[in-house]
Amino acid sequence: MSASAAKVSKKELNSNHDGGDETSEKEQQEAIEHIDEVQNEIDRLNEQASEEILKVEQKYNKLRQPFFQKRSELIAKIPNFWVTTFVNHPQVSALLGEEDEEALHYLTRVEVTEFEDIKSGYRIDFYFDENMYFENKVLSKEIHLNESGDPTSKSTEIKWKPGKDLTSRASQTQSKAGKKRQHEEPESFFTWFTDHADSGADELGEVIKDDIWPNPLQYYLVPDMEDEEGEGEDEEEDEEGLDDIDEEGEDDGEEEEDDDGEDDDGEDD
Repeated sequence: MSASAAKVSKKELNSNHDGGDETSEKEQQEAIEHIDEVQNEIDRLNEQASEEILKVEQKYNKLRQPFFQKRSELIAKIPNFWVTTFVNHPQVSALLGEEDEEALHYLTRVEVTEFEDIKSGYRIDFYFDENMYFENKVLSKEIHLNESGDPTSKSTEIKWKPGKDLTSRASQTQSKAGKKRQHEEPESFFTWFTDHADSGADELGEVIKDDIWPNPLQYYLVPDMEDEEGEGEDEEEDEEGLDDIDEEGEDDGEEEEDDDGEDDDGEDD
């Protein structure tokens, strides 16, 4: 359709619209310019809001710290809290092999720290007891975002004990077992500390920071919650079974009464 035809069509539509006045192209252009001016004001306010929200987040991040510290102290009293939490989390558990779980039994503390301006990144620290796998007491990974938003990462070098490198063991298992095995056997959880190829797709870090860290207790308690639900269902089934038995008993009683009534009639005859 030509430009002139398009204009004609618009004019025709405007002229055919009930109760509508024809709007000139000049008025439309002026309206567009005014909309653009208003939109600029909206964008300016959005930027201002982002700055204010950032200040609020920074303020409350500081206020949360004593509570995070207190929570960590309480968690330390619960054996295997963090490995249980990770195993119960659907996304994290998909990354855990059997030996990863064994190693994570030595994990005693997890801390997530967002950098001062929040937008520039965060750090996750994992604290371990003495164990048979590596020498490190703390393993850390940092995600940094530059001004353009491009991510980079760096992490602690894991000092594996002889023959205990789970990352190399995982790769050997996959190469021997073939492609089919690769889909079934996940890479070691600990490869996350050495994988800096695609920080932008760091799903594990985001899951720990945004999903687990705010409330790890909800994942630690998942099995207990499921058990409670299961017990509730069992109780309902038991009650239904008792109701069925009672109904059967009532039916049997009615049948016996009917039979007695028939016998009495027969004797009277």
